[in-house]
Amino acid sequence: MVTGKSSKVGARIAATILFVFSLVWLFPIFWTLLQSLRPYGDVLKHGSVSWPQHLNLQNYWTALVQSEMWKFFINSVEVAVPAVFITLFLASMVAFVVSRYSFKFNIALLMIFTAGNLLPPQLIFIPIFRLYLNIWVPGWINENNVLYDTQLGLVLINVAVQVGFATFVLSNYLKTIPKEISESALVDGASVWQHYYRVMLPLLRPALASLGVLMTTWIYNDFFWSVVLLKTGAKRPITAALSNLQGEFFTDYNLLAAGAVLAFIPTLVVFFTLRKQFVAGLTIGSTKG
Repeated sequence: MVTGKSSKVGARIAATILFVFSLVWLFPIFWTLLQSLRPYGDVLKHGSVSWPQHLNLQNYWTALVQSEMWKFFINSVEVAVPAVFITLFLASMVAFVVSRYSFKFNIALLMIFTAGNLLPPQLIFIPIFRLYLNIWVPGWINENNVLYDTQLGLVLINVAVQVGFATFVLSNYLKTIPKEISESALVDGASVWQHYYRVMLPLLRPALASLGVLMTTWIYNDFFWSVVLLKTGAKRPITAALSNLQGEFFTDYNLLAAGAVLAFIPTLVVFFTLRKQFVAGLTIGSTKG
């Protein structure tokens, strides 16, 4: 009886702590959203730390239309979408090979892909920068004929950075799939490509959806590589372009808050679109049978 009461008390304490932490975590988001709806004149009159007296969408209009943030949204989509698809495609193929076939270097290959994620970008950006200045590309990609200052270069670096983690996750996921499925496909005469594309790839859907959400968030929110590898401001993605909302002598932080809210809306759309597959991918293996 005492044990039952103590467990209920412990559950209530844990729920209270989680509730408090949730409020602490959500408050900055709520405050940013509130400030984004607040005209600067209201802040000037009542102070920044005060309850707003007027709310409107003027900051969103200014950020999206007058500051032309929609162009940088397109830049982010042009980088994030191909980078995510290429990353998942390459990672799924490598994970398929190292988990379904036994050869001399399969473990070493997996370790190399995984080790790539352990290198901090601040350590490797100088050789990457120099490499991009010496890689030739056609003139229709970049008039300077180098990979530097191209969105293609930004796609490639994001693929290179993320493919190791994706390979590690997918290879471990594939190991949970019974090998009898692969053996049956091989007995039926399936080629390596058919084994991958028709048998394994459909089974990877939940894991690919989970990784797709994570990769979209990480690549879309990338700031470091977009600053290092892009010189032209018009080519930069939305995260790097938020600095355009800052004035030289004055910064309207309400306008900046509106730009930040607009910037994270696409990641929310991706998450809610794939939320069922995302949750399914996270909970696979948590139950037996």
